[in-house]
Amino acid sequence: MAISMYSASVPLFQQLLGGMKGTLVKAKAHCEAKKIEEAALLEDRLFPDMFKFSRQVQQATDMACGTARIAGVDVPSLPTAAASFDDLIARVDAALAFLGGLTAAQLDGTEAKDVTITMRTGPRSFTGQAYLMTWLIPHTTFHVTSAYNILRHRGVEIGKRDFLG
Repeated sequence: MAISMYSASVPLFQQLLGGMKGTLVKAKAHCEAKKIEEAALLEDRLFPDMFKFSRQVQQATDMACGTARIAGVDVPSLPTAAASFDDLIARVDAALAFLGGLTAAQLDGTEAKDVTITMRTGPRSFTGQAYLMTWLIPHTTFHVTSAYNILRHRGVEIGKRDFLG
């Protein structure tokens, strides 16, 4: 049995972002309990050439919301502030609300749809299925995982169940 474009995207992104929201809540509580300034974690990164934690969250939500291009709707404008965990939680909530509004009818049957994104190096074209499977899913998963790893590395008490949502 074939899996639908909707089933391969929206539930997965909801799970990943739902788990991310839970880790953000725990990170905020960790900072409060340990009297750590939130900026210490928000600005943290695992290696100098990696995005900082807050950018990992922004990238994960942007990638998940890229599903809009397949559905033929405008990519949502998410809250841009990233100065606190509350800001990032609001961003994740907005992304989850967007995903919750997508329907199977908007996504199913879009496997061959032309999708073009603009990158620094110029336009890049995909089919809907290739965009989902080789761009959105890997990038969303990568940035959610990177954000999780930064928090875990800094002592926030989260585990696999938190990541999985």
